[in-house]
Amino acid sequence: MDSQTTLDHLLKLNLRGMTKAYQGVLSMPVQDHPSLNEFIARLVDAEIQERSNRKTELLISQSKLRYHATIEQIHCNPARNLTKDMIMALADCSYIDRAENILISGATGCGKSYIACALGRQACSLGYKVQYFGISRLLDKISLSKLDGTYTKLLNQIEKQHLIIIDDFGLYPLDAITRLTLLQILEDRYAKKSVIISSQLPVAKWYEFIGEPTIADAIMDRLSVNANRIELKGESLRKKK
Repeated sequence: MDSQTTLDHLLKLNLRGMTKAYQGVLSMPVQDHPSLNEFIARLVDAEIQERSNRKTELLISQSKLRYHATIEQIHCNPARNLTKDMIMALADCSYIDRAENILISGATGCGKSYIACALGRQACSLGYKVQYFGISRLLDKISLSKLDGTYTKLLNQIEKQHLIIIDDFGLYPLDAITRLTLLQILEDRYAKKSVIISSQLPVAKWYEFIGEPTIADAIMDRLSVNANRIELKGESLRKKK
């Protein structure tokens, strides 16, 4: 079997990592070709890396993250009340394994959504299922699902995610249905899955915003227990740009 036939067979088997590695070896001078054991190891390593990259790309695509953000690009300094140590403590995503939440608050334009998306992308790169929701879209999804009979399906889909991100919490008022839905989402995830919430409102004002005391108590209890807080300071980064 010649080299081209082997390449065709590898592609037919969808072994793209091996295909690229094999092509790389073929492009080398014959005297530089690796030994048989090294060659096989190189093919296998390349295929594992290729599949890992494809899985990450799929998870990122499915997450619907708002920004193409990475934790390396997060601007940390004391003026923002944000340090590299704070971000690096979350970078290994062990908070997800511990079912901890992250509550991010700060003025408009100070980078809350960017940080949330960067943490979401990092989780995807480590193999976690992530789903991003802007609060407006989430409220629309809840209302529509109530009308078309897919409400339970929506709750089940959200429950399956290792991490969900609710962005811009507090921008739109909650009615009775959305309060109960938010409570149900948090109840499904309590001590099992993680939530990141970003808001212009300080966390201390979330109770008042939610409105109905009994439900507000239940929501805040499930959110704040074992929560990591990032309280951003300073003026809008958009203004600086």
